[in-house]
Amino acid sequence: MLDKAADANDALLEVSDLKKLFPVKRGLLNRAVRHVHAVDGVSFTVRRGETLGLVGESGCGKSTTGRSVLRLTDPSSGRVILDGEDITKLGSEALRRKRRDMQMVFQDPFASVNPRMTCGEIIAEPLKNFGAKDSAHIDAKLRWLIERVGLRPDHLARYPHELSGGQRQRIGIARALALEPKLIVCDEAVSALDVSVQAQVVNLLADLQRELGLSYLFISHDLAVVGHISHRIAVMYLGRIVEIAERPRLFAAPRHPYTEALLAAVPKPEPKHHAARAPLGGDVPNPVNPPKGCVFSTRCPIAEARCHVEAPALKQSGAGHLTACHLR
Repeated sequence: MLDKAADANDALLEVSDLKKLFPVKRGLLNRAVRHVHAVDGVSFTVRRGETLGLVGESGCGKSTTGRSVLRLTDPSSGRVILDGEDITKLGSEALRRKRRDMQMVFQDPFASVNPRMTCGEIIAEPLKNFGAKDSAHIDAKLRWLIERVGLRPDHLARYPHELSGGQRQRIGIARALALEPKLIVCDEAVSALDVSVQAQVVNLLADLQRELGLSYLFISHDLAVVGHISHRIAVMYLGRIVEIAERPRLFAAPRHPYTEALLAAVPKPEPKHHAARAPLGGDVPNPVNPPKGCVFSTRCPIAEARCHVEAPALKQSGAGHLTACHLR
């Protein structure tokens, strides 16, 4: 388990009312007739040296949130302040310089690398893109990086197809570390790996955080993985954050009905264990036409009339615990 996070006021990343809408175009003129509400007013912070886990069902907007935070996808509106600077207002050249401070580890460890490049070339690419020309310095940095992620120097001469999935993901982590960033977004970084390899990579990320003071936005649908690496956890449903809490508090006393349902769905290792409640019924609503009021109201077992017309704000429901629910 990780050490206690940094001071609550020491925020590295502040996301405020972030929205990302994708147009649905139709007709001969290819005009936007509706929009997919992929991210719909998301707000959270990531402290220095902290891991914030972002969890939810597939299609809830987790990955789009991560990509919007890094401006790999430009947000439709909202603010993303990284180390005191609003990156949504940066021009192309200023944003390029800022990318030294923020990197990403992608889900697919093979699709995210160039199969025509050696591992050494893959890791060295960001260094060269930012002006590194001293070959001795680059070589020394590559050796440090490859050993720090648990691989041998001879792996630098290999191609991605010669490595296992876990080894390729370690190359992706080494590439993300090359520019010494402050924030790393891990987008389902272990979901494509075997369970035993997942544990190794998660432990590696935790070790790197303690050693280098990194901050992570760790995106995953797996509560067990998120619970192991995160200091705090944000639960997302249909483009919105419905609950944020410290990891122990969220697992011990969830407040939002959706969080309760997610935790109840986690398999328990006891054969005689029976779930305390039935799984959620129905499907996730269409993000093109989200429900009025609370986005979870169509599946919520405790919803009242108010829930179907008035959207709840994400408000304090305990020390360091935020919940978007009228009834909790």
